Amino acid sequence: MNKSFIKINAADNVVVCLRPYSKGEVIEQDNYYVEVRQDTPAGHKVLLENVKAGTDIIKYGYPIGHAQVDLQAGDWVNEYNLKTNLSGTLTYEYHPVNESFSRINDKRSFMGYVRSNGEVGVRNEIWIVPTVGCVNGIAERLAATLTKETGCRGIDAVHAWHHNYGCSQLSGDHENTRKILRDIVLHPNAGGVLVIGLGCENNQPDEFMQMLGDYDRDRVKLMVTQKIDGDEMEAGMAILRQLYERASKDRRTPCPVSALRVGLKCGGSDGFSGITANPLVGEFSDFVVARGGTSILTEVPEMFGAETILMNRCENEALFNQTVHLINDFKEYFLSHGEPVGENPSPGNKAGGISTLEDKALGCTQKCGRAPVSGVLMYGDRLQTHGLNLLSAPGNDLVAATALAASGCQIVLFTTGRGTPFGTFIPTMKISTNSDLFTRKPNWIDFNAGALVDGTPMPELLNQFVEKVIAIASGERTRNEENGYREISIFKNGVTL
Repeated sequence: MNKSFIKINAADNVVVCLRPYSKGEVIEQDNYYVEVRQDTPAGHKVLLENVKAGTDIIKYGYPIGHAQVDLQAGDWVNEYNLKTNLSGTLTYEYHPVNESFSRINDKRSFMGYVRSNGEVGVRNEIWIVPTVGCVNGIAERLAATLTKETGCRGIDAVHAWHHNYGCSQLSGDHENTRKILRDIVLHPNAGGVLVIGLGCENNQPDEFMQMLGDYDRDRVKLMVTQKIDGDEMEAGMAILRQLYERASKDRRTPCPVSALRVGLKCGGSDGFSGITANPLVGEFSDFVVARGGTSILTEVPEMFGAETILMNRCENEALFNQTVHLINDFKEYFLSHGEPVGENPSPGNKAGGISTLEDKALGCTQKCGRAPVSGVLMYGDRLQTHGLNLLSAPGNDLVAATALAASGCQIVLFTTGRGTPFGTFIPTMKISTNSDLFTRKPNWIDFNAGALVDGTPMPELLNQFVEKVIAIASGERTRNEENGYREISIFKNGVTL
């Protein structure tokens, strides 16, 4: 790429500045010559033509909102003069896109853990999962004790997944909690799981264990603390030692790339997100799907304005209808709380050059490449279909990343232009949209997609990225793992009793 601005689509009436532009500088290419009218930061948009108030501003080939006032060629387009076109729910029509997408036979592999049910993990960890927040302290104390006692020899880590729920919740929220906790217990990145209950909670431990279905009883154990006579720490450690003894004998074996399941997420986005990191992750998503693997796109509110692109890529009309429900159901959630559907992006997004939700969405959806949509999941659902899936979850980084992991993803690919240290309960690989962030925060960032702007061709960078993901799947730790930044967050919508 290695230039100072980019016109992303031939239909666009803006360019994106790849470096800061000063008032009076000229943007020139082929059939346009524009003098910049205001100092414009990197990642932000400059208008290529005069437009009247109400005229759509086009980026990525689609409207990202409309001009609030008359604007002139060379104007800096930002949140102060651009307004979203989004409002309420919409009626959609299915216009399938018949873009060819080839399947590829590839002998490339990673070193993973094959579980008894055939699922593949990329980590071999001992997890302690509370059924209710009341036993968080016990869970965390047990995790610390096992870690100190064993030094994690023969396994990757020991973790207790702290949360605040499992009681004092009703209907949908209660079921969301149970589903996410179930999904964590069944996740293949765990070589052994101790479920800890209190005994009097709404999320009754015995009923929760039934919810797991046909699980591996040698690797998943239950302890209900109110039923323990005496020291629950002693009882818990006895169970954990059994789990550790078994898990520590597990070994990595070659697994085909088709066994990879990756979650696609962005946070702290900037004007480069839809130009560098998100397209790179989209290329990787296509790489995995073409080889029989799976990728999952979520953050439904950040699909608003780009949803028809996804709808028309659905493999059939049934999936199209599920995607329509996915979108409109989330819009109804906003509206039911008296909130507008276009109230986004965040202050950090705006500072980075993203001015409306459509602007963000059209960049966000670059992460899922060109593959057809093969499945649609509701919140808490576990993966059933290979290929590109859509998942219902909000845009909040930790809630969405937890939902991706809970669905069965072994790794989350997280693009960011502003930077963030967090991670969920699976490896959370951070991909910077710009080289400056990669240089400033090497303790947060795992891979630099900003190299695209610096001149590295996409095919070359994709090859590097593929090798990096395979290395992480084979055991190389992500920055969030090295830092110990790992947690979960469960979506909540209703009443707390």
